[in-house]
Amino acid sequence: MNLDGVAAVVVGGAGGFGEATVRRLVGAGASVLIADLADDRGKALESDLGTARVRYLTTDVTREDSVAAAVAAARELGTLRVAVVVHGGPAAARRIVNRKGEFYPLETFRRTTDIFLGGTYNVLAQTAAAMSANEPLDSGQRGVVIVTASIAGFEAQVGQTDYAAAKGGVISLTLAAARDLAPTGVRVMGIAPGTFLTPAFRMTEEEAQARFGDHVPNPRRMGRPEEYARLAQHIAENDYLNGEVIRIDGALRFNV
Repeated sequence: MNLDGVAAVVVGGAGGFGEATVRRLVGAGASVLIADLADDRGKALESDLGTARVRYLTTDVTREDSVAAAVAAARELGTLRVAVVVHGGPAAARRIVNRKGEFYPLETFRRTTDIFLGGTYNVLAQTAAAMSANEPLDSGQRGVVIVTASIAGFEAQVGQTDYAAAKGGVISLTLAAARDLAPTGVRVMGIAPGTFLTPAFRMTEEEAQARFGDHVPNPRRMGRPEEYARLAQHIAENDYLNGEVIRIDGALRFNV
């Protein structure tokens, strides 16, 4: 797929991965709807890019009406052919049963899975429905949805039960959705990042590198959001990538 002239929506577009992806897609000629709850960062990015091809919209992935509004706004920018789902959210690090014998509350578990798994499905379903109405390209393709998992969905660390369950669900969703949507000409791909230096870590690059970077086999450093964005762009442009989750983690495997 040639990205020049198409419309895209990046859900979580004001975050570390999202901002890098927005900039990458805009650089390739796409018009981009930045969808997020971080209004200050989203509006600042919209202003910084300084083009009519970029717009920010407050979007809550857990609400169907909010995602529907984002899809409609993206379609106003052009033919929606690319969706990148990379939103964040709260994920407390707690064991199922702590040292006091207290269990991890179901309400909190559900909230995490609702945001990361339910929210991903919400965006996937609605953007795919919009893309299915597109005129097919010469390749027969109508669009691509790129979802974001995590290596925690493959081998989680202690205290990651809710996050791991949600991201494991995203991993399983990818192939099932790709098969479901094959008749429509909409591809579904996933990216599973390892430890990346994003604002979510709330620490300096030096602090994050000292704590996490040395655990990565090669290259021995944390990932950079631009590396996620380059992969997302390649997935969008390469029509033969479908139904797979690609790890981008420097060969890192979480240990207990």
